[in-house]
Amino acid sequence: MTENKKQKGTADVWETFSPGETYRIGEMTGRQARPGQVYCLDGDLGVGKTVFAQGFAAGLGIAEPVSSPTFTILQQYEEGALPLYHFDVYRIGSVEEMDEVGYEDFFYGDGVCLIEWSRMIEEILPEDVVKVQIEKDPDRDFDYRRITIL
Repeated sequence: MTENKKQKGTADVWETFSPGETYRIGEMTGRQARPGQVYCLDGDLGVGKTVFAQGFAAGLGIAEPVSSPTFTILQQYEEGALPLYHFDVYRIGSVEEMDEVGYEDFFYGDGVCLIEWSRMIEEILPEDVVKVQIEKDPDRDFDYRRITIL
């Protein structure tokens, strides 16, 4: 795992070469999470968003299994250092579905939100989100990932 740090206030860029390393970047990020933060997790299908989310949850001290809430939109985990609200909005048809979930209570609450496929709901996201972009490059290596956190 390598890190290419840029100037303060710009993106942290990590390169990983295994799912385990991607998990560890998620875990490190989860340990740094603060109440009220919203993390927007984006990348193509199969890029490792759920692996990152599992590490993120572990960083918060959540021991129960974490899976992507693709069909339920939201999974809540309460037993960690902070409550984790894990959204997967890949299958929503419209932003109005987020109203049905009561997203504002979570986005502006005391826990931490992690939103997979956040680009699908950009118009309702708070201004000061933490953006996490995961990209793969099969030409470099099958398990290579570039993780940009801004």
